Amino acid sequence: MKSRQRISIAQTQRLQLNLGLTASIRVLNSDAEGLTRYLQEQAAENPHIQLEPATSTDWLPRWTSVLSRLAQGEGSTGGETVAAAGPSLMAHVMARIDTLYPRGPERRIAILLAEALEPTGWLGTGTDEIARQARVPSAEVEAVLTGLQKIEPAGLFARTLAECLRLQAIEAERLDSTLSCLLDHLDLVAQGALGRLARLCNTDEAGVTARLRLLRTFDPKPGAQFDPGAAPVREPDLIATKGEAGWEVSLNRSAMPTVQIRKPDKRPTTPAARAAWTQAQAVGRMIENRNATLLRVAREILARQEAALDEGPSALVALTMTEVAEALGIHESTVSRVVAGTCVDTPRGTWWLRRMFSGRLAEGGPSAAAIRAAIARLVAQEDPAAPLSDGALVEALAAEDMQLARRTVAKYREMLNIPPGHRRRRRPSRSA
Repeated sequence: MKSRQRISIAQTQRLQLNLGLTASIRVLNSDAEGLTRYLQEQAAENPHIQLEPATSTDWLPRWTSVLSRLAQGEGSTGGETVAAAGPSLMAHVMARIDTLYPRGPERRIAILLAEALEPTGWLGTGTDEIARQARVPSAEVEAVLTGLQKIEPAGLFARTLAECLRLQAIEAERLDSTLSCLLDHLDLVAQGALGRLARLCNTDEAGVTARLRLLRTFDPKPGAQFDPGAAPVREPDLIATKGEAGWEVSLNRSAMPTVQIRKPDKRPTTPAARAAWTQAQAVGRMIENRNATLLRVAREILARQEAALDEGPSALVALTMTEVAEALGIHESTVSRVVAGTCVDTPRGTWWLRRMFSGRLAEGGPSAAAIRAAIARLVAQEDPAAPLSDGALVEALAAEDMQLARRTVAKYREMLNIPPGHRRRRRPSRSA
């Protein structure tokens, strides 16, 4: 029997996103750093899009005074952070400074750099500002900073996420040209754009994937092991301040450039000119929509978490993205895209918006975030010579009306990267 070729007609349905919708989703899903790179790409190709560099000083790290008090042994008086279960970041750094720079002008510079540390281990103040405070040339500050960046764990005193990871790659003797290229395009790494990264780094996708596996072994927040309440690793997208009318949320204008859509001097006549003008207008609308949606979602979240802004993470209430989406009349996926990688600066530190969502273990009970904060606080307050076991933590939490099983406490303790009690035990120093 001979087979015959047949022509058949079939009807199928397929959802396909047009370029405009794809770009809108990308803009909505981008943090300030990723959005800045997108705008730079658009401005390089479109003469109607102009970027004004961010020169505003809306945001400055708020951790300097906290770290100064810790350095003086006073601790935090306002409950702004959850103290670490082990030695504080400042105590660790100051001990190394005593060895590296016991005296002289370098010691004064080193102390100023230490006071500028954020709880993540990042440097929150530029070296030019440190040089101004120390009344020395910037080159001297850079020299001392290079010495401080050798303090373990690798990545401390980094000024950017790329520098933090680069320091760890150098220590591991794994930094090559491909990995260096990936570190220069971390926003594309976050997007998983393997094809674009392969082209930019002059390699194949297998080479990119191998370096990404290595990057995942590094710690973007090396100071977090000293302080469970560490802030995110970059400049925040939003700023929350408390005024007379309550908490207010605004965009951090210093985190990204200002977009100006330049109208053509005369009406475009060629198809290419009309397309460029149309594209520029679309980019302007997308940025406006992104900023408006970001503010709406952030204000709704913070309005529901006012207690946490006033009292700290232990006061976080149970909140889901579905509740926020229903209150704003938008889709839950829109909320998810907006909060992905977005952080807000508050007087109590810089928080990821996504971290402000928390489930509830039981009806009427505390949120999971509040339980984690309580565990971290109890461990921080324990006697180092007699640390609390998981069973003791269960009893202490029960005294605060948090009824939990021992395995649940162990699970949350592990999520906080807090080791078991027997591993936290420390002998008193002989000098004491």
